[in-house]
Amino acid sequence: MNRRHFLVTTAAAPAAFAQTAEKRVSTAVIGTGNRGSYLLTSILEQPNARVAALCDTKPERLDKAATAAARHNPKTYSDWRRIVDSKDIDAVFVATPPHLHSEMASAALRAGKHVYCEKPIGITVDQVKQLVAAAKASKNVFMAGQQMRSHRQLGEAIRKIHEGIIGNLMMVRAHRFSSEDLDHNGASSDWFFDVSKSGGYLIEMSVHNLDLCNWIIGAHPSRAAGFGGILRYKNDPPGRTIMDGGLITYDYPNGVKMAYALGVFHPNGMPGGGQSVAVYGDKAAVDLLYTTNMSPLGERRPVPRPLAEKQEEPPHAHTTAFYECILNGSKNPADITIGATAALTAILGHEAMTKERVVNWKDFGIQL
Repeated sequence: MNRRHFLVTTAAAPAAFAQTAEKRVSTAVIGTGNRGSYLLTSILEQPNARVAALCDTKPERLDKAATAAARHNPKTYSDWRRIVDSKDIDAVFVATPPHLHSEMASAALRAGKHVYCEKPIGITVDQVKQLVAAAKASKNVFMAGQQMRSHRQLGEAIRKIHEGIIGNLMMVRAHRFSSEDLDHNGASSDWFFDVSKSGGYLIEMSVHNLDLCNWIIGAHPSRAAGFGGILRYKNDPPGRTIMDGGLITYDYPNGVKMAYALGVFHPNGMPGGGQSVAVYGDKAAVDLLYTTNMSPLGERRPVPRPLAEKQEEPPHAHTTAFYECILNGSKNPADITIGATAALTAILGHEAMTKERVVNWKDFGIQL
């Protein structure tokens, strides 16, 4: 159903917008929940974008998004295929629950759209394969929502690591802890706790952290082993099928080891909460995620120093990069290879915990 909003009519739109609208990338957003609303805000701040259409199955979310984008007077739909079939749409943002990402993004690419697909790009190997095939067959831009790839300070620190400033990389240790589970009655509760829809904490959320580790190491893991389970929130909410904690070890082809931990029962105020990434070379170690402080090895009281100085991080840098790729052919910070590698790294760890045995990347049978 096409539900057009006349809160602000085209005639009442600002003159400057009306004069430049035809020069902007006509954009649609599929999924206007928490993440989709954030992306919509970022699109509205792009001078070279026009929000032409919005899609969601929940009317209240669609109304809220249409109000936010009222000056663009977007069309609204409850069926995402209407957006894919539209000849008036140049670019599509996919921000639905993860199990729908691959199908929607693949269809949009085949229809000749540029696609920004939220992470993870798939929660199964087959979903990732489908989207990889569609992206490689398309001449248009595909970008995965791995936003850390557009972080300037991180990029500078990782460049120096790759240049050898901390010596030969030996190990990475990372975690993602929170004090409690996702809200059992929140906006995402109707899909998040179903592993067949979200993939669980490792695939849906930790894919950011795992992508960062791959970026640091410069490779994807060759195998993984781990254990996890529903440790605290047993059948809570009822029917829950996602784990709430786990420990995974990844082995990389270049000999680097990576340890990853996740849990949603780390009390506030207890040391070591939140997220961290520690990188160990044979000359120095780096607290990478927040401070980028580097400490040399072999000293009793090493004095940490910043590996990369803090710098201004542009708001919505990843969204801006998407439009720069479309309009200027700029380098893509998170192309299909990066998005697929991140998703598969998370899937590898999930399968290791689920099967409680070593799982090999080569068994996925996918070439990136």
